[in-house]
Amino acid sequence: MLGHSYPFLIAAEAAALHPSCGWRFVNRGVSGDKVLDLAARWQEDMLDHRPEVLSILVGVNDANAALDGSSEDPGTAFAAAYRSLLERTVSVLPSVRLVLGEPFYLPTSPVEALREAWAAAVRARAEIVRELADDFGATFVPYQAALDAAATRAPAEHWVWDGIHPTYAGQRILADAWITAVLS
Repeated sequence: MLGHSYPFLIAAEAAALHPSCGWRFVNRGVSGDKVLDLAARWQEDMLDHRPEVLSILVGVNDANAALDGSSEDPGTAFAAAYRSLLERTVSVLPSVRLVLGEPFYLPTSPVEALREAWAAAVRARAEIVRELADDFGATFVPYQAALDAAATRAPAEHWVWDGIHPTYAGQRILADAWITAVLS
């Protein structure tokens, strides 16, 4: 099941442009998950599928947990858990191509007083993801830059309705950023 977000758009484009390849796409993303939630289901949801390409987007919900007080993690536990997932992955699947998506935020959340704190918490996790991509030789997908550029063409609300959840137009921006990063 691919849902109706950017993984669906990526799979649709790949299948339309390269029908003879027979690629199979699996989306195991769960709304609201944090990196420790991924870790809890990593074997079944990822390793058992033995992918050739593994794309991960995580970090926004970890930032939210730090802001709402349910976590005191300034990012160190996030970094350690994410690194552990990647180490486990490459030890089991040494030839897997890793694609790490940058957590993103646009200032459209309904609580204006929290917008800067949200942005800072997400930026901190985005920097961790960028460092992990470098450390593991992974493709880094700069979602924040893509959405920031889109926000120069239309208001931020056109792309992301609540700070973190993309609209359909925003999903297209994410899909295009992923395709560009992976093909470059």
